[in-house]
Amino acid sequence: MSQNEVPLLEEASPSCTVLAASSGNGAGVAMQGLVGRASEFEGEEAVEADRSTSGQSPQPGQGQAPLFRFGVITDVQHADIPDGASYGGTPRYYRHSLQVLRRAVDSWLQSEPPPAFAVHFGDIVDGYCPREQSEVAVQAVLAQFERLPCRTFHMLGNHCLYNLPRARLNQLLDIPGDADGCSYYSFQPHPRFRFIVLDGYDVSMLGWPPEHPKTALATAILATHNPNENKNSPETLEGPSRRFVMFGGGISDAQLAWLEAELDGAQAAGQRCIVCCHLPLEPASTAPACLLWNYDRVLAVLRAHSCVVATLAGHAHRGGYARDGAGIHHRVLEAALECPHGSDAYGCVDVYADRLVLHGTGLMADAEMAFSTALSQPLSSSL
Repeated sequence: MSQNEVPLLEEASPSCTVLAASSGNGAGVAMQGLVGRASEFEGEEAVEADRSTSGQSPQPGQGQAPLFRFGVITDVQHADIPDGASYGGTPRYYRHSLQVLRRAVDSWLQSEPPPAFAVHFGDIVDGYCPREQSEVAVQAVLAQFERLPCRTFHMLGNHCLYNLPRARLNQLLDIPGDADGCSYYSFQPHPRFRFIVLDGYDVSMLGWPPEHPKTALATAILATHNPNENKNSPETLEGPSRRFVMFGGGISDAQLAWLEAELDGAQAAGQRCIVCCHLPLEPASTAPACLLWNYDRVLAVLRAHSCVVATLAGHAHRGGYARDGAGIHHRVLEAALECPHGSDAYGCVDVYADRLVLHGTGLMADAEMAFSTALSQPLSSSL
């Protein structure tokens, strides 16, 4: 088992007691003085989730029980500060987002079947959070997740990296990073399914020391593709080129090779793959400024493997959806941060042998995502 792999959950039980991951031991240090307000631009051109193209409205399953269920929520971005707004004027509810998470956990605790695990898709704390309160804010969010009897899987977002060093985030969020401080990993909650969690800020100006090679690479990428003095601004950029902003990032060649190896292994084992990343991967599912820098290279790898059935992401707060020519579903989830007081955005995903069914609450739209290909190597029906 590789360092970036969480052990298989042999049965999709709600306790997740067999899941254990080592803490990351990377030495990344957050860049000092970087104001966490870059994301004022993110989500301003968000794509609404298209219920008509994401399949039929979820049905009860016609008596068929799912193989397992998991909870989803994204962009809690908690901070103990008054309500505010994005650069474009969209209201943001920094304290209320914690109440959205509390209600999500309450719902999951009452769910039948109970979730085998939960996933938060990044940005656990907001960039406006006073730095002396960053860890307190993260701990407040984690305290809600810890009410669950199962594991919660996390990934890094830009707001996480505005607040705390990579190594500390990997430790707090129990992300099994590698010796270099990267934060990508995989886990197998069921013999038929493998989840792959990408580190969308592997190549980024966020989270690495100023002298780090990845900081230099990210600086060069932005210098080449973004002529603006403010590298957080996509102004003057058009189409997918708007993704080259400092609050974005990309994945390294090493991570891309790891991803390909993971997918090769999953395909050989006859597993379905669900790929998770804070940054969206499919241009048709989101605003251009929200895309992973090298989404095209990642998509080429995903589309070369028929085992990939879906990608799930956060970052673009209003959500979005697209299905590409390879039959892969790309669902961007709605943010907890932008739920007005008393409203919600979270859900449960039921996983069947032939589809995913997202049951959304509040602003999170429902979706049924049927798989277009059969397993390359069918597993025993007893699994």
